[in-house]
Amino acid sequence: MRRSHTASLLALTAVTLAACAKDAGTYPSLARRPAERVSGTAPVVSPAPEATPMPPPPELLDRLDRLVAEARSADARFRQNSPRTRALVSAASNAAIASESWAVATVALADLESQRSQAMIALADLDALYAAATVAGSDSSAVARAREQVIAMVGEEDAVLSELKSQLAS
Repeated sequence: MRRSHTASLLALTAVTLAACAKDAGTYPSLARRPAERVSGTAPVVSPAPEATPMPPPPELLDRLDRLVAEARSADARFRQNSPRTRALVSAASNAAIASESWAVATVALADLESQRSQAMIALADLDALYAAATVAGSDSSAVARAREQVIAMVGEEDAVLSELKSQLAS
């Protein structure tokens, strides 16, 4: 019986496959149709004009001037106290840690860092204004100029503080 089952299954498969291959002319062609061909062109679109940023309002310019003035004032105090702190740090450079001269030099150095911090507060406000102007898409060049001035001041102060700290640590 198993043999007859296999024979009938093979016969059924052969008949089924023959039915699939019967009418080859009735199937659609796989060639490109006219609708599938590219014909025509897209219109050329000119780019949108660049948006010109609005000039900064006068209130912003006044605030920028105040922040730069605050940073300059802190920088002037820093420069004024810097020679005294240099002298104290030089005197304490070979002193033992926690000695009187070391403690006085450390306090003077902390005062100098405090004056630098006041310039950093102005820089932080300028950074916030710069970020807000950039995100809003407005003209941030005035803020950037003020920011660069304060960054230069703080950079010089950082160099002085770094030098003094290295002298005091040794």
